[in-house]
Amino acid sequence: MFFSGTIVAALCMLAQGTPLSLNLQVHESRASVPKGFILQGPASSDMLLSLRIALAQNNVDGLIAALYEVSTPTSSLYGQHLSKAEVEQLISPTSETLDAVNDWLNAFDINSTVVSPAGDWLAISVSVGVANELLDTNFSVYTHQLSGQQIIRTLSYSIPTHLKGHVELVHPTITFSAAPFKSSLSATRVSLPDTLSSEPSACEQYVDPACLQALYGIPMTPATETSNQIGVTGYGEEWANEADLDQFLGEFRPDMSNNVTFVVDTIDGGENNQDPSWAGFEANLDTQYTAGIATDVPVTFLSVGEDNSDGLYGFLDTANYFLSLDNPPSVITTSYGIDEDDVSYALANTLCNAYAQLGARGTSILFSSGDGGVEGNGVNDACSDFGVSFPSSCPYVTSVGATTNFDPETAAYFSSGGFSNYWGIPSFQASAVASYLSYLGDTYAGLYNASGRGYPDVSTQGINFIIVADEQTWMVNGTSCSSPTFAGVIGLLNDRLVAAGKSTLGWMNPFLYSSASAFTDITSGDNPGCGTNGFSAIAGWDPVTGLGTPNFAALLTAVGL
Repeated sequence: MFFSGTIVAALCMLAQGTPLSLNLQVHESRASVPKGFILQGPASSDMLLSLRIALAQNNVDGLIAALYEVSTPTSSLYGQHLSKAEVEQLISPTSETLDAVNDWLNAFDINSTVVSPAGDWLAISVSVGVANELLDTNFSVYTHQLSGQQIIRTLSYSIPTHLKGHVELVHPTITFSAAPFKSSLSATRVSLPDTLSSEPSACEQYVDPACLQALYGIPMTPATETSNQIGVTGYGEEWANEADLDQFLGEFRPDMSNNVTFVVDTIDGGENNQDPSWAGFEANLDTQYTAGIATDVPVTFLSVGEDNSDGLYGFLDTANYFLSLDNPPSVITTSYGIDEDDVSYALANTLCNAYAQLGARGTSILFSSGDGGVEGNGVNDACSDFGVSFPSSCPYVTSVGATTNFDPETAAYFSSGGFSNYWGIPSFQASAVASYLSYLGDTYAGLYNASGRGYPDVSTQGINFIIVADEQTWMVNGTSCSSPTFAGVIGLLNDRLVAAGKSTLGWMNPFLYSSASAFTDITSGDNPGCGTNGFSAIAGWDPVTGLGTPNFAALLTAVGL
C-alpha cells in the first residue's frame, strides 16, 4: 500500500507541473571528466539520445551460486549446466520492478523496448531536454582527444527515490570511453619460402599452428561433434576473409579438409566484406588460429557493426545476442578490451553478470588480457597508478595473457595483468593470489588493489604469429594471438568431452585453478609500465602469465578423459 501510494503521489506532482526533483536522489556519479576527454559544452536539448535502462535482476545471487555449483569440480552438480529458461527465471525482473519503472517512464510519455532475452534491459529514445528532466542532470558534449570522437555524457544523474532497488543504472551516462583497444600490437609484412607447407615451423622464426601443436601437445585429430562450436567476435569493421583463411590453412594446415570455413552472424548492422583489401588483421588472426588449432571444430564469426546504441561498442549487444540463442557456442573468444575505470561499476557489473549467465549455460568466455603491461590497455608512463583491463578483470571470464620464447617460455613484456578495482579476490584464486602478494610484499604498494581479482588466468604464445591478410603473409604480436589459441585448445577439449557424453567446460576458472599442474608454469619475464618494471612472472600464478601455458594431455587427464 505504501509503495503504490508513493508512485501515485509522485505522478500527482508531475501532473501539477512539478518535476520529480523533490523525490530524486543521485544514482551514479563521477568526480571529474576522465583523462583523455575534454568538455565542449551543453548538448543541444533537441538532440536525440538512445538510452538503456538496466532493471534489477530477480535473483542474481542465486545465479552466481548456481554458477559456482555447476563449475566447481568438487561439487555434486559439476557440469550440470542450466538451461536458457532456468537462467532467465533467475534474472528476469519482478513484476513490481517492471510496473514501477514503466509508471515512471509513462509519466514522461516515454515508450520503452525490451532489448535483452530476460527482459532486464529496456531501451528508450528521448531528446536531451527530456533526458535532463527525467534524470535531473545536464548532458554535455565531450571530445576524446586521441580519436576526435565526440560523445554525449554526464557526470551525475538521479532517479526517483522509490526506484532504488528497481533500477540498476541508466546508460550511457557516466561511462566514458572511445573505441575498444584491439589486443594486437603490430603487423609486419614477411616473405616466406616456397617450401613452407612441406617444412612446418619449428618455432624458430615465427609461430604457426604446427609450432603451437608441438609446444602444447595439441592434437591434429579432427573433431567429431558438430554441436560444439567456437565463437569469434569482431568489432570496428574488422572483417574475416574466407579466401585468406583458405590460403592460411593450405599453407599451414595442409592436412585439413579444403572445405573448412566459418559461419558469419551479424548484429548492429555488421557485415563481412570479402574484398581482399578490407581483410582485418584482427578478424583474420582470430578466425585463422581458432580454425587452425581446433581441427574441424565449427567456427562462427560474429561481426558487430557500429549501428548500436548500447554505449559499450556492442559488448552488451554481443552478450545479449549469445544469451538469446538456444545453443550458444561452447567457447567465445574476444581480442578487444577497454580500461576498467572508463566504465562505471554498475555497468561493468551488469555486463560481467551477463557473462556469468553464459557460463552457467555451459559457455566459456575468453578475453585477451591487453597489451599495456601494468597500464592495462593504455600507454602512459606518467600514470599515477596501475591500469586494469576490462572485461578481463571480470571474474566470470577467463583472461588470457601472452608469452614469448620457447625453451623455456617467458612472459611477453606487453602482457597486461594486475588486480581489479571493482571485484574482490574470488574464492577460486584466493590461495594463488595470496602467494603472489606474499612474494610482492610492499613493492608497488598503493599502485594497485591488493584485495582485487587477479588476472590473467592463463597464457599462450603471443609474438610473431604468422597470418594471411589480403593474400599476403604477415607477422603479428599481442594477446589477441593468445586468446584464440587458448580457445582452440578448449574447443578440442570440449569436443572430446561431448563425444564422451559429458558436458562442455562452461565457466572454467574454478576448474583451471584446481588443475594448475596441467599448465607449464612461466617463471621469468615481467610487464613494465607506469615507469616501473611491472609485475614479475614467478613460480605459481602471477599477474603476467596467470597459471602458465596449456599442456593438452594433462588437461585431458584433468577433465577426466
